[in-house]
Amino acid sequence: MEKITFSSLAKVNLGLEVGPLREDGYHQLTTLFQTVNLKDRLSFEPRTDSLINLAGNRPDIPWDESNLIYRSALLLRQAAGLEAGVNITVEKNIPPGRGLAGGSSNAAVTLLALNRLWGCNLEREKLQALAAELGADVPFFLYGGLCLGTGKGEKLQAVPELPAAWVLLIIPDFSVSTALAYREFDRLPSGLTSTGKESKIIQFLEQRNFSFFKHLRNDLELAVFKIQPRLVEIKKELAASGAELSMLSGSGSAVFGWFEDWSLARQAAGKFDREYQVWLVETVGREQYWQELNTGA
Repeated sequence: MEKITFSSLAKVNLGLEVGPLREDGYHQLTTLFQTVNLKDRLSFEPRTDSLINLAGNRPDIPWDESNLIYRSALLLRQAAGLEAGVNITVEKNIPPGRGLAGGSSNAAVTLLALNRLWGCNLEREKLQALAAELGADVPFFLYGGLCLGTGKGEKLQAVPELPAAWVLLIIPDFSVSTALAYREFDRLPSGLTSTGKESKIIQFLEQRNFSFFKHLRNDLELAVFKIQPRLVEIKKELAASGAELSMLSGSGSAVFGWFEDWSLARQAAGKFDREYQVWLVETVGREQYWQELNTGA
């Protein structure tokens, strides 16, 4: 089989409600995942030996056995009982450590691509189980579009899509460790967290009332803003620029503004592009998501 190329898209969280700490060390979460068309490109070429060879265009990312792409390939190969090899080349555009889940997306795409390239023919349910072993965000990228995530984020329900929108991503020059964000969160007074509060995400999905949309929240903001206070000003500036929603994505450090009006989004981008990396992207629904994955567009 010849080389195949897949797109690997980023996500934002349109809400992240953090509940109690579970016995497995993870927090109980309720979140809304949304794919956007900021993307990496991964190419897969079969080898005649059993070597998994990984290379990419960013020197700051380790392209070795610790990389989630490598771990994904190895896990699939073990699950399928194969000794196949592959050359994987990555064109990386999604900045790591910014809450956009580029690594998780890459891992999911690797499962999909190698399931085809190696002729594993594993069922979707098996791929979902493998994805959950790799990380809490990985299973979402076997869905795409808009999904409700619960548990530690791995229990997914595809929900009706929102109207297409523009998402302005503001990317600071620093990352935020997810582990550090949650450690800081655990130090917050319990009255500041979502524990015991009615879920705004569930209310919004049940009623599809956009008056709830602006009340969606990311509970990790309180913790992350203590670590990086500059992010507070980005969030405020996006709201002042007309964003229907401005929020930290995941554990950050990317902050996004949700715009229905392209001209407002474009104007807002101009306020940030001298100081930060800025991406003005579109939301990607489920059908389009699968089209882009499989064409490598």
